[in-house]
Amino acid sequence: MGVKIITDSAADLPVELLQAYDIDLIPLRVYDEAETEYLDGVTLESVTLLQNMREGAVYRTSLPSLETFQEKFVSYAKEGNPCIYLAFSSELSGTYQSSVLIKEEVKETYANLDLEIIDTKCASLGQGLVVLEAAKMAKDGASKEDILKRVDFLMNHMEHIFTVADLQYLVRGGRLSKVAGFIGGLLNIKPILNVEEGKLVPLEKVRGKKKVLGRIVDIMEDRGKELKGQTIGITHGDDLETAEALKALITERFGCEVFIVNTIGAAIGAHTGPGVITLFFLNEVE
Repeated sequence: MGVKIITDSAADLPVELLQAYDIDLIPLRVYDEAETEYLDGVTLESVTLLQNMREGAVYRTSLPSLETFQEKFVSYAKEGNPCIYLAFSSELSGTYQSSVLIKEEVKETYANLDLEIIDTKCASLGQGLVVLEAAKMAKDGASKEDILKRVDFLMNHMEHIFTVADLQYLVRGGRLSKVAGFIGGLLNIKPILNVEEGKLVPLEKVRGKKKVLGRIVDIMEDRGKELKGQTIGITHGDDLETAEALKALITERFGCEVFIVNTIGAAIGAHTGPGVITLFFLNEVE
């Protein structure tokens, strides 16, 4: 058997790709105001969450349970195959740190556990694109060392450029300061943010929805390399129309042909709220 690729539900990969490349998915947890626990993508779909948020519902998220990590890691040890877990950014979640602790506990009993855990410093489909490339390599029979080398390159060159309909969701969830959150709701101003070293960082603000998409594409042009040959990721908060509009702008300007467009998962959506649009691409190619 080859290398097993594992990720968590923050990667926002479409189910058909998870299945096609035999990617094992560990779901994050989501809680509503009544403290009902849901598993991201298993017992709660993001479309339901986002619609409820439009109606005023508030959610919080948590990393996968320690028991889930333990069960998974024990099963990997028993199977005896080399594994790579590509985790959600440690700057945005405790998922990575907890998985490392459980790995060490499991190795006390199962010394043969061959599991590499990587803090991707990525989120959503930025993380997902790294995972997908690793899974394609694994399916083609690449060694663990070669996959890890490629993963290191991808995660360090993956751009995350996004805009949200309301910054208060990020502020409420503790992912952004209140000062940064204040700028969003004023006079139809749309914030543009990015991910730097795994953290959410505001870039600039633009007036109006149409202008913000154009500006995102401008940033893509400034930062991207050999865009036409890349797989471009776009995620949206139940707003396929705007996602498709962004895709059309990118296709027109750069001639890109391969896209993955997906709704954000419930764990990411609980923090971004409905209406988020996020673009993922590489700023360097090998």
